[in-house]
Amino acid sequence: MRLRDFRQVDVFSATPYRGNPLAVVLDGRDVDDEALADFANWTNLSETTFVLPPSPEAAAAGADYHVRIFTPSRELPFAGHPTLGTAHAWLEAGNEPRDPAAVVQECGVGLVRIRREGERLAFAAPELLRSGPIDPADLAELTAVLGIAPADVVDANWVDNGPGWSGLLLPSAEAVLALEPDFAALGRRSIGVVGPYAAAAGADGDDSAAPDAADATAPATPHFEVRGFAGSAGVGEDPVTGSLNASLAQWLMAAGHAPDHYVAAQGTRLGRAGRVHLDRVDGQVWVGGASTTCIAGTVLL
Repeated sequence: MRLRDFRQVDVFSATPYRGNPLAVVLDGRDVDDEALADFANWTNLSETTFVLPPSPEAAAAGADYHVRIFTPSRELPFAGHPTLGTAHAWLEAGNEPRDPAAVVQECGVGLVRIRREGERLAFAAPELLRSGPIDPADLAELTAVLGIAPADVVDANWVDNGPGWSGLLLPSAEAVLALEPDFAALGRRSIGVVGPYAAAAGADGDDSAAPDAADATAPATPHFEVRGFAGSAGVGEDPVTGSLNASLAQWLMAAGHAPDHYVAAQGTRLGRAGRVHLDRVDGQVWVGGASTTCIAGTVLL
C-alpha cells in the first residue's frame, strides 16, 4: 500500500456541495480489483474512479488516460458525472491532453471525447442501447412506482445507454418535483422523469440564476427539471445524473420535446442545485457542466 493523489469533486455545480460528489484516485496502478472495489465501497459515494494509463491500442487511437468506474457494489462501463469529474481532476492535477481542446477517456464502452468549454467540460453522449416507446404494461408498472397514473404521462420512451433507463415526460417541472416514489417498489428499475418549466425562470423563480448573470457561480436557469431513480445502481434518488441527462436529451430533442440547447436542473428535492447543459451540434448531443474540487490530498491504497 502507498499514498496516492486523491480528489473529491462536486460535479454539475460551480458551487461546492450543491452537485453530485465523486471520489477520484489519480493513480490506480498496481491495485488489484478487490482493493479497488473495497475502496469504492468504503467511500460510500455513488461512484469512485481510478485513473490508469491508457492501453496501447487506446493510446494509439488518441486516449489520454484509462478510467475505471466503481459504485459501492459493482464496476460500470461508463457513467456521466464520473467522466466529467475525473477529467476535471486529471486536468487540475497538471496533466495535458494531446488535443488542447479536448480530453479523450478510455473506459469500458471505449473512447469518450470530452470537450473543454471554458470552465465547463462536456462529454459526447454515447449511443442508446435501447430506445423506442414504452408499452402500456411496462408504463403501468413504472407509474405505479412513482405514485401517478399512466394518463399523467405526456410521453414515455426507453432511453437506455447502459443503466437500463426508462424516460417519462410529465406536463411540468412542478409535477416532477411533486413525485413521491415508492422506493421499496423501485427494485432494479431505473426511471428518469423530466418536465418543462413554463418560462425561463430558476426553480426558485429567481431570474438572477440566468446563465449570463453577473454572479458566475449562480446556477444556470433551467428549462427542465429532472429526477433520476437509479434502482439498477442501488440508488433511490441520484442527485445529478450525466448518463440519464444524456439519454433524455437524445430522446427529447429527436422527438421535438426540447430544443437543441437547454439546461436541466436536477437534485432540487435533495437540496442540491445541479445544472446540466445539453447541446446538439451536427447531430451529436453533448452533456456538460461545471465541476468543483472540494477535497484534495492523498489516500492509502
